[in-house]
Amino acid sequence: MNEAQRHKLPIAIIGGGPVGLAAAAHLKNNGQNFVLFESAKEVGANILSWGHVNLFSPWEYNIDKVAEKLLRAAMVEIPNKELVPNGNGIVHKYLKPLAELDGIKENIHLNSKVLAIGRTGLDKTKTPGREKLPFSIQVTENGQFKSYSARAVIDASGTWHNPNPVGSGGIFAIGELENRKYIHYGMPDIKGKALETFANKSTLVVGGGHSAIGSILALNGISKEFPNTKIHWVLRKERVEDVYGGQEADEFKSRGALGIAIEKLVNDSNVEVHTPVHINEIRKTIDGLHIRGTKQDNLFLLGGIDEIISCTGTRPDFGFLREIRFDADSFLECVPALTELIDPNIHSCGTVRPHGEAELRQVEKDFYIVGMKSYGRAPTFLMATGYEQVRSIVAHINGDHESAKDVELHLPATGVCSSGLIETVNKETNCDTSCGA
Repeated sequence: MNEAQRHKLPIAIIGGGPVGLAAAAHLKNNGQNFVLFESAKEVGANILSWGHVNLFSPWEYNIDKVAEKLLRAAMVEIPNKELVPNGNGIVHKYLKPLAELDGIKENIHLNSKVLAIGRTGLDKTKTPGREKLPFSIQVTENGQFKSYSARAVIDASGTWHNPNPVGSGGIFAIGELENRKYIHYGMPDIKGKALETFANKSTLVVGGGHSAIGSILALNGISKEFPNTKIHWVLRKERVEDVYGGQEADEFKSRGALGIAIEKLVNDSNVEVHTPVHINEIRKTIDGLHIRGTKQDNLFLLGGIDEIISCTGTRPDFGFLREIRFDADSFLECVPALTELIDPNIHSCGTVRPHGEAELRQVEKDFYIVGMKSYGRAPTFLMATGYEQVRSIVAHINGDHESAKDVELHLPATGVCSSGLIETVNKETNCDTSCGA
């Protein structure tokens, strides 16, 4: 295949979330041929799993500028930029209308799970002529195996389907897999679809982030109607006070409200806090789940648990990239150039300096990891960051190298993920896009 033939091939996008669809919008706007693979039956499926949760950031930070331009041209109503959407709003008021636009809709392949990506005719070890070969993408599409060719690949597949284990040290606790049906990774809709699961039950929430706080507040919210609802909270942090955040001083008032609410809940003894605890075993008995671990080097035992909510973060899946030459940070599993910007050992918010194609460029020419997946295990990704990533990459692909280098990112001075269901403190439920992208 000569260069002219290769240039006619589409650019492949993996993932139909906000960043993947933003990439599609930019490619359409630049007249570039593309194909988008989404493993679920609809775009934004990961976000719909936490659709009941609101973001911290208003619409202003959650709509890509080029996507907005295309939507306005199609006479699609744009939400009030000052309002804060929930996950359902992001999907139904933004992502689905965007996916229905002419020039985008016909290029989206739903129910299409990418199995493997490689260079056509060469395995990972072969170098000569590699850059001139198209990518080969193997997909199961509606249950059928298919193969596609592409001249570039943008991996925006996210991390949502790969939650970290409950077990200490990033590995499964003994019995965690066997008792999977009692463990809920992420943010269940406690006041809605999952009410019967948690009402009048003894629930253990694991995690020290805002998703854990939101789940605890939601459980407390149903306890008045269901008084036998009991809440246990296991954190690995040394002190529970470390999760209260800036409270009144927080730039996002709704996030600060979470810290205020959880501190009051703890002080009122409405939740039993266990910290610092590292879980090693989950065992099912006639009396429910029994948790075994360590607490400050001593044995920790907790029995009578009916359900577990695990809010321990997510991690990227590199399985289908086995034949791609790419680099990931050894501990954070992010794009290496981003490590010093987002390392959670140093940074606690989503504010990050502008970065684009140059930082995201991989060893494999014309292959990019973007969005939440580019952040690896870091929990502080924001949609606006991903939008600038793909804008820069598409500009580079389009030959506008100056625009690709000219990256800009205007974010508020906060942005850590949260979730909350606190009508008494704030009628908005809160979470930013580390909940899903």
